[in-house]
Amino acid sequence: MAPASLEGSAPCGNYRKGLLAFSSLVNILRSGIAGSYAPEFPILEKQNWLIHLHYIRKDYEACKAVIKEQLQETQGLCEYAIYVQALIFRLEGNIQESLELFQTCAVLSPQCADNLKQVARSLFLLGKHKAAIEVYSEAAKLNQKDWEICHNLGVCYIYLKQFNKAQDQLHNALHLNRHDLTYIMLGKIHLLEGDLDKAIEIYKKAVEFSPENTELLTTLGLLYLQLGIYQKAFEHLGNALTYDPTNYKAILAAGSMMQTHGDFDVALTKYRVVACAVPESPPLWNNIGMCFFGKKKYVAAISCLKRANYLAPFDWKILYNLGLVHLTMQQYASAFHFLSAAINFQPKMGELYMLLAVALTNLEDIENAKRAYAEAVRLDKCNPLVNLNYAVLLYNQGEKRAALTQYQEMEKKVNLLKDSSSLEFDSEMVEMAQKLGAALQVGEALVWTKPVKDPKSKHRSPSASKAASVPQPLGSNQALGQAMSSAAAYRKLPSGAGGTSQLTKPPSLPLEPEPTEEAHPTEASAQIREK
Repeated sequence: MAPASLEGSAPCGNYRKGLLAFSSLVNILRSGIAGSYAPEFPILEKQNWLIHLHYIRKDYEACKAVIKEQLQETQGLCEYAIYVQALIFRLEGNIQESLELFQTCAVLSPQCADNLKQVARSLFLLGKHKAAIEVYSEAAKLNQKDWEICHNLGVCYIYLKQFNKAQDQLHNALHLNRHDLTYIMLGKIHLLEGDLDKAIEIYKKAVEFSPENTELLTTLGLLYLQLGIYQKAFEHLGNALTYDPTNYKAILAAGSMMQTHGDFDVALTKYRVVACAVPESPPLWNNIGMCFFGKKKYVAAISCLKRANYLAPFDWKILYNLGLVHLTMQQYASAFHFLSAAINFQPKMGELYMLLAVALTNLEDIENAKRAYAEAVRLDKCNPLVNLNYAVLLYNQGEKRAALTQYQEMEKKVNLLKDSSSLEFDSEMVEMAQKLGAALQVGEALVWTKPVKDPKSKHRSPSASKAASVPQPLGSNQALGQAMSSAAAYRKLPSGAGGTSQLTKPPSLPLEPEPTEEAHPTEASAQIREK
């Protein structure tokens, strides 16, 4: 039989009693939940979205107000609020306070690698590089495939000058994930070690990976410029300007290259563009000053160089140029002042001592001039002009034997330069060397020149030849100083004397964006200084 339908029928008595009992039980449970049986716990993350919103909008005051409220409600147990508060402290420069808060986050979540990374970052900013390495190593145990940890370990090792370990960590970072900043840091290691070839190889790989990165293109162009490979330098600098026509570093380097080849007006046109972007750049005013020096506008050159010296008073290259210009203008006391200052900052450069000796000679301080020449000869093993100037001074003081020794040393250096490169010597230098050789009776022509036949030599009178046999003073070193100035003003600096590849700005970590700085003139990597 089919079951009877309950539709339209009244419930039986037992069923009604059951419904009443069930409703009574529900009421009891409800009263228990509303009472003390199940207390309401605070939700720790309920305002995280608002904290994040204020932080990314850089409304830090409102963000700190919400963080304070959230920490009061959660009794200081909201990890995200503490984390953001630490970030704000770091942005405000309170590094120690941020470190303490990040350490609190690491205690709340000991298995979170991000908290340890931030602790290490704060230690790095405090200059505690060894401690930062220890914390980064702990973070690496929690996350072995984080390129950022390897990269930051490499940067810490750079500051400790442990370049081999730094290279290993940076290569590991590139193996995990390729980034422009890692290539830049790896290239800077090779530059610090003085290995330009390896640095160029690294930057070439970086440009292949990121062909539109103007910093990489500019740095590679500067390295080629330092090696004298002007075609490739111009190519990479041009590419950098194609992607960023306002890149002042590339413009400054291109202007410097034109200045090196004597195109002073074109270089000045480039420098005008740079002056709009970075009017307080010491290398800019240094190069402008040397352009005016090349155009023989010495007063304007001194004015620009003194402005560069005001902006960078400890830059020996600017002091070198100031001494050079004053020496050319025969202002020997001022030249002595600036050259002495340059020597204090660069005591291993022989050419500075030679210039100082020229100034001392014209100030009639012969003994100190001899000491300066002796130091220049000891330090500079390649420049024949040092020995020539010294030989002239010794000859004028009647010390012919010592002058002959310096003359012979000069000839040795000339032979080496002649064999190694097709170097053209300054005409005034050659003329003075010929006169000195004739006076010392070692020949009228040096090894780098062909003897010139003088048609009047056959018709010389006996009195003239007799007068020639009498030792005559070869003159002061003033002319030699001027000749050296014109020859050395736009010469590329020797390696080790402070070229464009030096690091002035310390490498930064990629954890947070840092504010962009204006021209950093001592980034020599980045800017050329004419000497």
